[in-house]
Amino acid sequence: MFGKKASKPQNRIDSLIGVGTKIEGNVSFSGGLRVDGEIQGNVTAVPDQPSTLVLSEQARIDGEIRVSHLVVNGAINGPVYALEFLELQSRSRVTGDVHYNTIEMHLGAVVEGRLVHSTCESKTVELKLAASNTVG
Repeated sequence: MFGKKASKPQNRIDSLIGVGTKIEGNVSFSGGLRVDGEIQGNVTAVPDQPSTLVLSEQARIDGEIRVSHLVVNGAINGPVYALEFLELQSRSRVTGDVHYNTIEMHLGAVVEGRLVHSTCESKTVELKLAASNTVG
């Protein structure tokens, strides 16, 4: 509403991990990535750039996910950090804590973990002890 504007999701898919493909290791990407296969490792988008990760019904990720926009219809086993927008479609299954700014959750989606709302802006609060001005 106020403050920093959210970036637009990537409308195009730059990379595809197809059905039957299994990757063991971390995946880093920019732009749009669609996963129809399996990844055993963390999936991270390039920071400070708009990114979209789409997981189909057949997709499975065992690891941490950090992206700005995420659309899930498959299985995730690990923590999820959707910095701007998260859509959990009806066949999505997430085991792990889900951190999001904006969420859309369809009937049938399952999350086994905490839903944690966080904003794009990090707000730091500094606490100071009150100084005693008594004369003794």
